[in-house]
Amino acid sequence: MIWLYRLLIVLVSGTVFNVWLLRLGNATPYRGGTASTLQEEFLAYGLNDTVFYLIGGVKLLAALGLFIGLKVPKTVKPSAQIIAVLMLGAIAMHLKIADPIERSLPALAMLSMCVGILRLNKLTQSI
Repeated sequence: MIWLYRLLIVLVSGTVFNVWLLRLGNATPYRGGTASTLQEEFLAYGLNDTVFYLIGGVKLLAALGLFIGLKVPKTVKPSAQIIAVLMLGAIAMHLKIADPIERSLPALAMLSMCVGILRLNKLTQSI
């Protein structure tokens, strides 16, 4: 069970780092509206640059907290909770602009993995 917990932590933190550090300027089939970059996607949702940088910073810090949680377990729960809430927001933004449901799949997958981390976190604390 601990292997799954660690795998989910690596997948979620790695995905956030990938999206916000390596692929933020790349077009993907999951971008909201007609956006071709992550920053354009925020504009499609009606969110300004300040919100873009704020959300990006929070996501990166939470992803770092998750990764650090492999060695400092107390950082896992709040980090996974933050990312889960942000994924709910991402799904809501896709719904707001009437995107096809497929564009919400990455956020739904990340939300599901965060829920898994939180459930497994309870189990690992009792071991």
